[in-house]
Amino acid sequence: MDLLVQRVLGLGCRMARPGEFSERAFLNGKIDIAQAEAVADLIDAGTAAAARAAVRSMRGEFSARIGELQSQLTELRAYVETAIDFPDEEIDFLSAPAVASRLTQIFRGFDSIHALARQGTLLREGLTVVIAGKPNAGKSSLLNRLVGDEVAIVTAAPGTTRDVLRQHLHLDGLPLNLIDTAGLRTAIDAAEAEGVRRARSEMRQADRVLYVLDASVADERSPAQLAAEIDQLPREVPATLIFNKIDLTGTAAHAIEEAPARIFLSARTGAGLDLLRAHLKASAGYRDSGTGALAARRGIMTHWSARRGSCTAPHRLCARPARSSCLPRTCGSHSARSARSPVNSPARICWAQSSAAFVSESSSAATSQAHFESIFSYKSNSKETPVQSIGRCGL
Repeated sequence: MDLLVQRVLGLGCRMARPGEFSERAFLNGKIDIAQAEAVADLIDAGTAAAARAAVRSMRGEFSARIGELQSQLTELRAYVETAIDFPDEEIDFLSAPAVASRLTQIFRGFDSIHALARQGTLLREGLTVVIAGKPNAGKSSLLNRLVGDEVAIVTAAPGTTRDVLRQHLHLDGLPLNLIDTAGLRTAIDAAEAEGVRRARSEMRQADRVLYVLDASVADERSPAQLAAEIDQLPREVPATLIFNKIDLTGTAAHAIEEAPARIFLSARTGAGLDLLRAHLKASAGYRDSGTGALAARRGIMTHWSARRGSCTAPHRLCARPARSSCLPRTCGSHSARSARSPVNSPARICWAQSSAAFVSESSSAATSQAHFESIFSYKSNSKETPVQSIGRCGL
């Protein structure tokens, strides 16, 4: 087989680039960009649940559901614009309950797809969790217990961990990137100072911080001291307080979900570890892998979240004029009659319209080469167009 390949290459053909066949399928209209991304997600899938989510998106389920909602929204938008363009009619079409019902149904569909796509994002990229705290709080012991192996050195001497220690595991199908860090204190030498700096850097980039506290000396801290300690954590990253070493205090393992979330456990005995695992899955919004997750890249989720921020409640008036490029002539102040209509929320229609069009906008052939390079992690050195390269290979 190797001799055959070498002979074919010697006759002028070349090896296909990573993802090139998917690129050609995309350029020829056989798949859209979401399906192409799903191909790469299937290749990189680390769990069976992630593979199933990628297969569903690769088969077009994600795109089909977006297309269906886009059609529904386009029909509703045309109806709303027609009603606004004829304000002299006696009947106020926009006040009809059916219009509000249709809009609510559309947004429920968007929320449903968003939830399924978020599950797919979690299955693909996982959750990055940083274990932080003072020296000798039991951070490395907690890492060892979660991983199920002695991956970190544990001693009675404070400051044993100097560098960042990373471990990857799966939590009932949820990929979890655990990061153990150096104890947070005033450094006694340059090496420890660098470890503390890296610990704070990792906390700023994490999805969640597990801040470990020694429950056996918790009574020695005043509420003000504890509050000052917690205030040093990054405000933009959610944190969970882990009160470790309850085996020394006789306290039963339990969890308090009110912010800030607190979990009382023992890394030494394993008591309360099930509460921590359940908390991590719940805080990430992760559900059982059999819920029909759809593979979606973080870029799609970020786009939706940004657009979602400009939405008003389902039956409130538009708080600001819609962008003319999204919804011309449908601002809430366009006419007094349209302003009386509870369904007239251009910001919501604008967001939904742009979100529904995201897949088709991303399918632009002009940007496909750069996008495919990022999807399949390759850089093309060939200056040939896809058609020329196909011709050279005789395909």
